[in-house]
Amino acid sequence: MVNKPTQKTAIITGGASGLGFAIAQKFIEQDIRTIIIGRNETRLREACQTLGPLAGYVILDLTRLEGIREAVNAILDQYGTIDILVNNAGIHLKKALLDVSNEEYQDIILTNQTSVFAFTREVAGFMKRQGSGCILNVSSMASRYGLPQVIAYTASKSAIEGMTRAMAVELSPFGIRVNCIAPGFIRTNMSSKALDSDPERKRKVLSRTPLGRLGEPVEVAEAAWFLVSDAAAYITGVILPVDGGNSIGF
Repeated sequence: MVNKPTQKTAIITGGASGLGFAIAQKFIEQDIRTIIIGRNETRLREACQTLGPLAGYVILDLTRLEGIREAVNAILDQYGTIDILVNNAGIHLKKALLDVSNEEYQDIILTNQTSVFAFTREVAGFMKRQGSGCILNVSSMASRYGLPQVIAYTASKSAIEGMTRAMAVELSPFGIRVNCIAPGFIRTNMSSKALDSDPERKRKVLSRTPLGRLGEPVEVAEAAWFLVSDAAAYITGVILPVDGGNSIGF
C-alpha cells in the first residue's frame, strides 16, 4: 500500500466548463486539489485562473487512449495521489438514426464510453495500491428515456450506467467506491440557448418537471460532492438522477 499525502487530489475530465467546472469549484471549496482535463489549453488556463491556486490542468484528447496512462502517471508524479476521479467529459450528436454514419457513432462511443473505461482502469490501478478512492461517472437523462435523434449519445450514456454497477462490484473489495449522477435539464450556457430558442420544447420540459424549473450547475456539484465524500461511505453502485423529478414526472 502506498503512502498517502494529507491533501486529497481529484481529477475531473471536461472540467473547464459547464457541470465539470461547477464540480471543480465545489471540490476546491472543500480544500481538494483539483486537476481538470481537456483539449483546449486556453480554456483550461482561464478556468484555473478562476478556480484559484488549488486548481491545475492537463491537456489531453481523450480519444487518444494511449495518452491516458501518461497523463495519470504525470499527475501521480507531481501530487503523489489520486483520491477522486470524475468522468464528466462527453460529446453530443443530434442526428436521425438513419443518417448517422458508422464513423460518427464510433466517435461518440470512443469519447463518451471507451475513454471512461480507459481512464478508470488507469486510476483504479493506483487506487487499488492505495487502498481507497472514489470514482464518479456522469450519465444523462438520455439513458432513462427514448429520446429521438441521439442514438449514439444514448448508447454511450446507457453503457456508463451499466459500467458503473460493474465497476462498483469489482472494485469495492479494494476500498474503491463507484457511483454515477444522471443530470436532467440543467441551466448551462448550451442548454439555455437551446431551450430559449425553442419555447415549445422549454414548455414541455418544465411541464413534466415536478419542481417546475431548470436545475443549476451548483446543484449537480452538490450531488457530486456528496457521492465522493465520507458522508456517502456506505454508498456504491448507485445512479442518482439530479433532475428535479423530471424522470418520474408526468
